[in-house]
Amino acid sequence: MALTRSFKETVASRVRDDPAFARALLDEAIQLFIDGECGSAKLVLRDLVNATIGFESLAREIDAPAKSLHRMLSASGNPTMTHLSAIFAAIKRRLRVEVRTQVVAA
Repeated sequence: MALTRSFKETVASRVRDDPAFARALLDEAIQLFIDGECGSAKLVLRDLVNATIGFESLAREIDAPAKSLHRMLSASGNPTMTHLSAIFAAIKRRLRVEVRTQVVAA
């Protein structure tokens, strides 16, 4: 039986190699938060942090313990808006993207 990479390794590799995929993951995390699916949003954000900045670098950048950041972005974590804002800002800087919102009538 052939050995395969784990899902997380595959996502991390694709984020590093495909900037459009990285931007799509960021967009998905934002959309999930806006839609009230916080648990899923945190897990996508956690994968994005792992694949881009890493928790140790993120911890230094936003002045929060890495272990706390891991807990915050777990399915049962409860991050503050201050931390979420700082995490999104750090990822935006790392990906060199600007996020804009648009309201569309349903």
